[in-house]
Amino acid sequence: MEQNRTYTKDILNKEGSEVTLMGWVDVRRDHGKLLFIDLRDRTGTAQVLFMSKDAELYAKANTLRPEWVIQVTGIIGKRPDGMKNTETITGDWELQATELIILSEAKTPPIPLDSDGRDIEEEMRLKYRYLDLRRQRMTRNIRLRHKATTLVREFLNNQDFIEIETPLLTKTSPEGARDFLVPSRKYPGNFFALPQSPQQYKQLLMIAGFERYYQIARALRDEDPRGDRQYEHTQIDIEMSFVNEQDVRAIAEEMMIHVVEGCGKKVLQKPFPVFTHEEAMKKFGADKFDLRTEKDPDTLAFAWVVDFPLFDKDEETGHITFAHNPFSAPKPEHVEKLFAREDLEHLCAQQYDLVCNGYELASGGVRISDPMIQRKVFEIMGLTPEETEERFGHLIDAYSYGAPPHAGIAPGLDRLVMILAKETGIAEVIAFPKTGQARDPMMNTPSPASKKQLDELGIEIKKTP
Repeated sequence: MEQNRTYTKDILNKEGSEVTLMGWVDVRRDHGKLLFIDLRDRTGTAQVLFMSKDAELYAKANTLRPEWVIQVTGIIGKRPDGMKNTETITGDWELQATELIILSEAKTPPIPLDSDGRDIEEEMRLKYRYLDLRRQRMTRNIRLRHKATTLVREFLNNQDFIEIETPLLTKTSPEGARDFLVPSRKYPGNFFALPQSPQQYKQLLMIAGFERYYQIARALRDEDPRGDRQYEHTQIDIEMSFVNEQDVRAIAEEMMIHVVEGCGKKVLQKPFPVFTHEEAMKKFGADKFDLRTEKDPDTLAFAWVVDFPLFDKDEETGHITFAHNPFSAPKPEHVEKLFAREDLEHLCAQQYDLVCNGYELASGGVRISDPMIQRKVFEIMGLTPEETEERFGHLIDAYSYGAPPHAGIAPGLDRLVMILAKETGIAEVIAFPKTGQARDPMMNTPSPASKKQLDELGIEIKKTP
């Protein structure tokens, strides 16, 4: 079937030829003795003409309704003057039908598909997401995501990085959000955790000697959703050995320019300006900001924020905790104070963020590769030696087998595509996101587990009053 098919975008070069198109009925227009169908496939739309002089074909075409799936054969011809459509690349041509096969009928869609969808209730859009994705804006967004991802891989592959997958079933780790836990049937009472990031694995890959790693990584965090945050997100995870902060930032900057310009957008300032965390807070009142003086949607304004605090205070407990993650290395000149536990709130990390158009787009840092420094950081955070060993002993032990200096960064792919697509929420560039209430109305999840499943896992649900 596929080998005999022509895509709508290719009819420009088929005038006078017989072709077969396959796709969905996008629009139906009845002009009496002439019936017009706009057929939609993954490459665009094309006008199909059915004439009443072929009574049987015309009668069959007259049954067609929007979103029916059809196969139509005919001759490509030029549209008459005055009937051309300048808004589409196929607007000068039409298919004069000679054969029609109805592949699938469709019920009337419960949501309109001929608008951008912004006025439709989120619950309905996501309940019928497979229909919502048919609309032009959503199709364009998902294709843009594919293009951006392809450009990322193209750039990093050319820079001698290798793509390595890391596990989704792992160990709970402090990354700044609550973990999703996965109960183990084989080891009752024990749990895996879904990764908030591949942080420890990518550091272990550096110790393994791969030197330049990347992954289009899935990250899962049990935190309240908002416009630029979902339970699941995708990050461009990058780690490098034998590098310093400037090396990583240079690679990330070059990659961002490659992707942005490859997607037909502009970068406001090259090289990206750099602000210390202290400067950013004084100048902008926040560590993420928008440098555009005019909000040009086709321009991306990048900037680096560096010299973040190494530690922070937990607002609820008042205890010292990490500012970004517990694996960020202190600045070399602050190591002595770290071991003396002096002036902890003013120690700086070799940590850097990339901001763009008011969003935090990436976070990265030089990693701790000295087991003594790593143990000290955990100690200051309040972990006992036993807790450190139980939770991070594998990583600290790995440091003792020859750990190279290493550093990395992890730009958020969803946020990058959101900015490129001129959207205001990442759900608009994710194929199957959750609602603002963290639900999937299409799959009706989260949903209860059966008693049999719970019994297999040794889990009993505690009833809330």
